Amino acid sequence: MIAVDPATEPLPPAAPAASETDLDFALLQKHDRPGPRYTSYPTAPQFSTEINPADLLEELAAESRDATRPVSLYFHLPFCESRCWFCGCTTVITRRTSLADAYLDTLERELDLTRPHLNPDSPITQLHFGGGSPTFLAPAAIRRLGDMIHARHRLAPDAEASVEIDPRRLTPAQARAYADLGCRRASLGVQDTNPRVQLAIHRVQPLAQTRSAFAMLRDAGYASIGVDLIYGLPYQTAETFARTLDDVIALGPDRLAVFSYAHVPWLKPAQRILERDRALPTPEAKLGLFLLALRRLTAAGYVHIGMDHFARPDDELAVAQRSGRLQRNFQGYSTRAGASIHAFGLSSISQTARSYRQNTRDLDAYHAAVTAGRPPIERGLILSDEDVRRREIIVRLMCDRRLDFAALSARLGVDFAQTYATEIASLADLVADGLLAPVPGGYDVTPTGALLIRVIAMRFDAYLGAGGPARYSRTV
Repeated sequence: MIAVDPATEPLPPAAPAASETDLDFALLQKHDRPGPRYTSYPTAPQFSTEINPADLLEELAAESRDATRPVSLYFHLPFCESRCWFCGCTTVITRRTSLADAYLDTLERELDLTRPHLNPDSPITQLHFGGGSPTFLAPAAIRRLGDMIHARHRLAPDAEASVEIDPRRLTPAQARAYADLGCRRASLGVQDTNPRVQLAIHRVQPLAQTRSAFAMLRDAGYASIGVDLIYGLPYQTAETFARTLDDVIALGPDRLAVFSYAHVPWLKPAQRILERDRALPTPEAKLGLFLLALRRLTAAGYVHIGMDHFARPDDELAVAQRSGRLQRNFQGYSTRAGASIHAFGLSSISQTARSYRQNTRDLDAYHAAVTAGRPPIERGLILSDEDVRRREIIVRLMCDRRLDFAALSARLGVDFAQTYATEIASLADLVADGLLAPVPGGYDVTPTGALLIRVIAMRFDAYLGAGGPARYSRTV
């Protein structure tokens, strides 16, 4: 169990956690359908390849004139030594470390291409390294990357810097190099601790390696360590996944993400390998695995932040949730409100208040564009006023677990109840099914509704069903 010191900030109960008696399994099945994860709105299928990159950079420059606006930096490091067959990320599979050196050369040029459009006085409040595997980089390459960033950007004293870690590859020198760069948070890919499951997904990772990675990171001064798990993988059962949860809880992570395996073989053909043995759990069994995780983690003292995220009750995410300061962006749930995201590297997505831009996913095209002095932007979107309003509605719904009509009216500058009367009326079946509870001035999301928050958010998505079908992972 997680101990909370009553002498520190009082910790009132978080939103009620769903218990076994609260949950209606049939109801969850009824509403389990494909839908967006809403790390952005409009979602990525709405991004266009027809947009002029110059228009996106002009939008960036206009926003950057405000030196007080906080900035989040993201760096995509796509290299992995082997392919995990479940993976949906943009990766480059190689053992040639020379590719990383060439990639850093191009990354540095991309930083300089973007620099004229940014305000050098903007505080960097968040810094994140994702992949691929950032642990593919040797310590010297990590330090070079840090020098590139610090020479061009000013990190705020309280900046949150984090890195994604592959425990199979981590060395003490790498842990120290990312710590020297500023990282104090790390998330470890674990997925599952069962050897048969690991073999089926082509990611053999003995628990001892994960324990060793925890020790390296703690020794290097990391204040927060998270673990990523996936449910819905081949050969997972309630018994095996319960053991995985026990194994991970014993490690004492500060945060956990328990992701639903997104089977999207039309996007990631390697995932078809997982269909070979017909060992993927049924939708009913998969849902049961998540409910098992919910019960085990809340019983161990973790707070259900939203969707697939859990945290200790004294973690920044949990505190932000209680105080109404929780945010959501491409990095999932976050505590850094109002930050623009400037993303660099293959496939990375940047965000301003009025735009999104995404880099090419092709490594050769990325090198070619940057070498020619062109931003490697492949597609993007400039948001309308209505897009901005609907994004705010969806973000507040997913973070606050309520629809407060007066608060939303104040935020949006319109009468929420009048402007979105059609969408509000469409919630009637969700109220009848117990996903939403009417309260004075709006609706509260119920514990069951919190597990289906994407389904509720979809009612405010103006693009679903318009402009051709978009294929999404399932909502549970």
